[in-house]
Amino acid sequence: MSTQQFVYLIFGIVLLLALVFDLGLISKKNKEVTIKNAFWQTVFWVVLAMCFFIFMWIEQGSKPAIEYLSAYLMEWSLSIDNIFVFILIFNSFKVKEKNYSRVLLIGILMAIVFRIIFITIGVALVAKFNWILYGFGVFLLYTGYKMFTTNEEENFEPHETKVYKLLKKYLPLASHDGNGKFMVRENGRPIYTTLFVVVLLLASIDLVFALDSIPAVMGISKDKLVIYTSNTFAVLGLRSLFFLLRTAVNKFDYLQQGIAIVLIFIGAKMLGEYYLDQWMDKNLQTILSLVVILICITTSIGYSIYFDKKGKIESTPEDKK
Repeated sequence: MSTQQFVYLIFGIVLLLALVFDLGLISKKNKEVTIKNAFWQTVFWVVLAMCFFIFMWIEQGSKPAIEYLSAYLMEWSLSIDNIFVFILIFNSFKVKEKNYSRVLLIGILMAIVFRIIFITIGVALVAKFNWILYGFGVFLLYTGYKMFTTNEEENFEPHETKVYKLLKKYLPLASHDGNGKFMVRENGRPIYTTLFVVVLLLASIDLVFALDSIPAVMGISKDKLVIYTSNTFAVLGLRSLFFLLRTAVNKFDYLQQGIAIVLIFIGAKMLGEYYLDQWMDKNLQTILSLVVILICITTSIGYSIYFDKKGKIESTPEDKK
């Protein structure tokens, strides 16, 4: 067994045990998740991801390990951006809080399957047609610029999405949650509930976000192991992160701009890779990517928190009169 196969095996075992632990001991069906539980679940997934980073360093060396950490942080920060859209979906379909955890879990597991397919196709295409990376670079520059200058999420309407319209066109949909079921029978025929619709919307929306994030990760590393593992750990931690940040995510006003700068940086790096290789080796490039991601994400979150607090201080009762 090769070193990479061994890492894949350990990753699969750890993932399976982690899911059993999360579902069996931490999460409980049809129960509201408290901030305390969400905090410890988030800590659990982050610590697990960091342990895998150490394992990667030992087994694969520093370069793949730092690439994994950079990709994980990139995906993790984009996950925060996903939460706002998830909240809109839940509110739009009036999902009961006791169903949040189960719906998120199924939607996220479906999203992981879709991402694995997407990553496999993307890596295969890049291996055969290397010039596609330049296309990804241009796409990331455009996406980063658009993300920096506009906020399409604020105008997001779940009932107007193509996925919902397709479901409504071809499936009989109920206007209720079926008391926690995904399908009920009415007049002898199956009717799909709002929970069924929400699960598919969560999976499809995550796939849309993956169109940005996966090319960005491929700009950090072309190693399938790095891309698979960083994506999986980040997405699996999204459920607990949702419960932890859902009341505070709208306070991160400048996070989107921080992510946009990272996308622009990675896009430019992909387009200028030939020239960058002339004066900087791959190890330094990997470290540079990690530093840029850390600076942009932490600065944008800190900037958001500072101006949110400053706004509250300046917004006195006298100002509101």
